[in-house]
Amino acid sequence: MTERTLVSQLHAREDGLVSVSGWVETVRDQKKVQFVILRDETGAVQLVNPATRPAEDGSEQDVAALAMTETISGLATGTFLTAHGALKHDERVKLGGVEIKLHSLEIAAAANPETPIAADSSPEKRMDWRFLDLRQRRNNLIFRVQTTFEHALRTYWIERDYIEVHSPKLMASPSESNAELFALEYFGDQTAYLAQSPQFFKQMAQVSGFGKIFEIAPAFRADPSFTSRHATEFTSIDAEISWIDSHEDVARMQEELLQFAFQAVADKHGAEVQELFGVEVQVPAIPFPRIPLAEALEIVKSRGYEVPRTDGDLDPEGERQIAAYVRETYGHQFVFITDYHPGIRAFYHMRDEETGLTKSYDLLFNGVEITTGAQREHRVDVLIEQAKEKGLDPEHLNFYLDFFRFGAPPHGGFGMGLARVLMLMLGESSIREVTYLFRGPTRLAP
Repeated sequence: MTERTLVSQLHAREDGLVSVSGWVETVRDQKKVQFVILRDETGAVQLVNPATRPAEDGSEQDVAALAMTETISGLATGTFLTAHGALKHDERVKLGGVEIKLHSLEIAAAANPETPIAADSSPEKRMDWRFLDLRQRRNNLIFRVQTTFEHALRTYWIERDYIEVHSPKLMASPSESNAELFALEYFGDQTAYLAQSPQFFKQMAQVSGFGKIFEIAPAFRADPSFTSRHATEFTSIDAEISWIDSHEDVARMQEELLQFAFQAVADKHGAEVQELFGVEVQVPAIPFPRIPLAEALEIVKSRGYEVPRTDGDLDPEGERQIAAYVRETYGHQFVFITDYHPGIRAFYHMRDEETGLTKSYDLLFNGVEITTGAQREHRVDVLIEQAKEKGLDPEHLNFYLDFFRFGAPPHGGFGMGLARVLMLMLGESSIREVTYLFRGPTRLAP
């Protein structure tokens, strides 16, 4: 394997021979000198070659130097290559204060001369050529931020003795309802469903005595939505904990988790996010504000907006209005909306005996819902009655209800969409921009 130096390591190296590998970003082919900007996964560096042109009088020239000049003249944007040369520190070089004087090039794979996308290409066109779109430094940073964010989530949980689980994504029955399901033929006469969430299996871990668990994994929704925040396949961040008193215990865990993860992103990538996205990674103060749904609806109404929904829930504009209120009143990007009516919550959400409202919340981040959390109902007789109220047949839920027939602790948890968090953290307009390969109603490739 060729000894390779990453671009990010060049500044710390002394002048001398070095090899770098990456792809060609630009070529400036001037009369007396050639410049190549080579980019790798960590940054970009300037390669320099004194140009040798064919002699007009037919005199002999350095064949190797002439070949190098001709090779550079023919380089297409995107060509992957390894460059060998002499590293030189020079403060006059705007790109990192270093450059490499070329000795030789090894082309790994030449690119087609015409690139199918440009800076002004439409989002759909860029998604068609996502592997090229991702070569941008800005897009590379998105997934470095994602990696740091996920690592911080895991660190928080593992340091607190949570168990990571990997629940199945093929299910014999729906995980939440009969809506928004992808069904597929499973070995002849059986039907399987792609999991909408790991909800039932998270709860199974509680009755299995695991205590505290988490999972970061794909989830699937057959939702024909074309909004900026919906996808048919997405990464769901889930956690579930036992021996809680109410959904407030879940909310406290989640706000601590997010503060910890945002701090990690700010520490490692804050300056670069500010440079490339023009936004500050703000580490949220805890506790996050809490507003009951009924109060939130009144606040939104007082701001001149009447939520048109008939089910008593906030709509997207209502969420934006309440977020604006929270920014103005509390100076906060996050808010828990609590105390939802059972009619707009899942059958397994526990209900408060005094109010009849569910012990649940939605978490809004900059005006967009990123999480639903709740205390779960762990008493099997109550679960059966609540399922019936929702028009669900308990016979079809027997595998789930069985979990609770042999004892269960009070428990609760949340599910959070990774792409929505990244979109809002980085100030992007759509989850398409922060998803490695987006899947929606009309997109199955690349």
